[in-house]
Amino acid sequence: MNDYKEYLGLGIAGNFALHLAQAGELEEFKDVITEDEAAPKGIFPFYLPCKKQNNSERPREMLSVFPLSCDTLKLPNAADNVQAEPEVALVCELTYEKDKLVFIAPQYFGAYNDASIRVAGAQKISDKKNWGKNTKGLAKELLPLDVFEDGGMMESYSICSYLRRDDKLEAYGENVALKGYSYFHQKLLDWIINQINTQDNFGPLEDVKAYIKACNNPKNLIISIGATRYTPYGESTFLQRGDEVLVVVYNHNRYELQEIEDALQTKAYEQPAMSVLAQKVL
Repeated sequence: MNDYKEYLGLGIAGNFALHLAQAGELEEFKDVITEDEAAPKGIFPFYLPCKKQNNSERPREMLSVFPLSCDTLKLPNAADNVQAEPEVALVCELTYEKDKLVFIAPQYFGAYNDASIRVAGAQKISDKKNWGKNTKGLAKELLPLDVFEDGGMMESYSICSYLRRDDKLEAYGENVALKGYSYFHQKLLDWIINQINTQDNFGPLEDVKAYIKACNNPKNLIISIGATRYTPYGESTFLQRGDEVLVVVYNHNRYELQEIEDALQTKAYEQPAMSVLAQKVL
């Protein structure tokens, strides 16, 4: 994971139907107006690779702690309720003209856990996203991307997630095709570029472009493109120490869901055409 310490870390809120309602976050976004009903609500930072400097515009300290882990998830010391958020992450290269983002080139994709503290009244989305080291999850094995457009390989992939507790495996997130994201492919990239360049400090959202400038325009990005829907079990179950969170991005033309569950049961996480994130909860 140390290879990603210079990467900008961003997430997208509200890019999969019904997730915000399941997470109890609709009220936070009630004043955020989007261009259409299906549009995501905004972008939030979970990691900002800023060097130490005397800069009044430097982002909050909490966001400068590198949170990614491929095998552990550390719960807060306080008795906070934390849920896993199964997502797909894109690893991208960024191009700027002066301080304006103009191009995003996705290169890899894979399983991601946008673990979040469930607390009412948080001022910003990012307040619930990074509480220290090992608080976010990214699969060790990512999948090289051919193209991020209609007809590309990601249309053959789905995502599912499970929680292993007391040696019992329970479906935590729904098994859904990646093309079920509200915004995807070029439409998503265009939205990300515009959102980064125009998003203001308003409601639960932050001025991401100011953060990026303070970090000297990072050339690489990890962006989680939106949490998928929970199963009834996932919606009502918070994480406990000793759990194992499992997020799988897999080629649904190659594997049946039962084959995925069988692989997880035997902890056979390294499979072709599959990206598996397995995090032990500490």
